[in-house]
Amino acid sequence: MKKVAVVLCGAGRFDGSEIHESVLTLLHLSRAGAKVQAFAPDAPQWAVCEHFDGQIQGDETRNQLVESARIARGEVLPLSAANAEDFDALILPGGSGAAHNLCNFATAGASGKVIPELYELIHSFHQAAKPIGAICIAPAIVALALKDFHPQLTLGATDDGPAVEATKAGAHMVKCAVDQIHVDSKNQIVSTPAYILGPDIAAVDQGIGKLVAQVLELCK
Repeated sequence: MKKVAVVLCGAGRFDGSEIHESVLTLLHLSRAGAKVQAFAPDAPQWAVCEHFDGQIQGDETRNQLVESARIARGEVLPLSAANAEDFDALILPGGSGAAHNLCNFATAGASGKVIPELYELIHSFHQAAKPIGAICIAPAIVALALKDFHPQLTLGATDDGPAVEATKAGAHMVKCAVDQIHVDSKNQIVSTPAYILGPDIAAVDQGIGKLVAQVLELCK
């Protein structure tokens, strides 16, 4: 049985992990017979947003680990407890919140930094040649973490803002449709655009299903 670590950062696309992407990832992993453990930073979200139009809700604060438990049905551990030695693969769902909570790509672009716990975890998986799956905006996180390895990634297009910034960070960006994936065989990275392109959960599901299948196939 393959063991997969999934990193969340809250519940909701504007301030945490994108819920559809996260649930579809967990669903496809379960259907494939993988054993999954969710992790999230035990830290405040960058903000709390209402999910009609993404407006920030004043001074309200929420914890990423507590909010991620809503998606993982309580089966979530602090990101600090994640160890690449215990897993065969790593998958990062997206959501705008991921670009704020797991790194500061949303505000700093190519000069952004990944939070230390996740930076070290990504490097541990990469050094062990264990596959990494990145969904939606999450390839930007991988681009920042592994910039020196010039990973091949997709954010859907290659000429819009996020893709341009990821290119500046050192990644090689590849155009990809929402129902497709891109595989960087050298770096063992699989990525798919998901809600970067949309347009709906059915289309996003196809790409995530292929990503999960390919990640599991790459597991040694």
